[in-house]
Amino acid sequence: MKDQYYMNKAIQLAKKGMYTARPNPIVGCIITKKNRIVGTGWHQKSGEYHAEVYAINMAGLLSKNATAYISLEPCNHFGKTPPCCDLIISSGIKRVVVAILDPNPIMSGKSIEYLKSAGISVTIGIMSEEAKKINLGFFKRMTTGIPWIQLKMAISIDGKIAMESGESKWITGIHARKDTHQFRALSSAILSTSKTILNDNPTLTVRYCIEKFHQKKYVQPVRIIIDSKNQIQPKHKIIKDDTSEIWLIKLHQDQNIWPKHVKQIIISKYKKNINLKELFKLLGVYQINTVFVECGAHLFSSMIQLKLVDEIILYIAPKMLGNVAQPLYYELQKFTLDKVKKFIFTHIKKIGSDIRIILKPIF
Repeated sequence: MKDQYYMNKAIQLAKKGMYTARPNPIVGCIITKKNRIVGTGWHQKSGEYHAEVYAINMAGLLSKNATAYISLEPCNHFGKTPPCCDLIISSGIKRVVVAILDPNPIMSGKSIEYLKSAGISVTIGIMSEEAKKINLGFFKRMTTGIPWIQLKMAISIDGKIAMESGESKWITGIHARKDTHQFRALSSAILSTSKTILNDNPTLTVRYCIEKFHQKKYVQPVRIIIDSKNQIQPKHKIIKDDTSEIWLIKLHQDQNIWPKHVKQIIISKYKKNINLKELFKLLGVYQINTVFVECGAHLFSSMIQLKLVDEIILYIAPKMLGNVAQPLYYELQKFTLDKVKKFIFTHIKKIGSDIRIILKPIF
């Protein structure tokens, strides 16, 4: 029970880095001695100290013969910072409790063996599921090469996303739209399409909840626009906004002169469109842990049919748009009821006048 108590504190501490640590995982560390917390730390930003360094520096000489609770296996290699394992050993810590191993198959378990070889007692697996849950994107990218993908849509209670004309501002209320920014803020990238940009003219930035962050360390998510027909131009509002990088995903480069924060990325064709599987694999290579997708029905449908979605976030407004309005989902194949796409409800919450439902697809 004592190990679980302190590990829970380490996991809660790790969450302080959820907006700023990417592409690194969020990690918390608690150091205890004689049932008293003597050091705490959490990883704040890539390139800066890891959680263990902050905690050991705070504990100072009290680290000797102490116990360290760490929400993720400590590093044992030189990256942007020195190995944490060497500091743990030199500090005199006698026991290390690790929630879960590093998901990187090249690194997993090596730090544990290194600490044990130095005479440190190591316990693994305390609150492992909780520790994995706070780093879903990092774990998925490390094990599959693909980011954690969330697909967000706003719909009416009759399952429509826009009027027949394309008008969609606004189906949901202000509280639901503000809630969307929380998901944006937690993401490495926000992905949309040229059609959405042309119809809605968004900037795809985090605005409503930014006062909650450590603003000096917070970096806006990368904005990714699928633009297979080269419809996005330098004149568009989103391009003029240099809040964060913009990656234009294309089949062919154009000859426009783009601002420095805009990059063209060429992806191969799949059935006349962007190869989505290739795109998400590339995003994994670019160290994108989580992607928040805001799009129309066609990309929404394609991603479900290609089994690329980890979570669907639906905001449902108490409105009916009618049978001629644009539907949420297009299915080209005919099938019987037992073959329909199925989902699991994982979370339901009332947001203002609307309802937010989070679903996990069953593939």
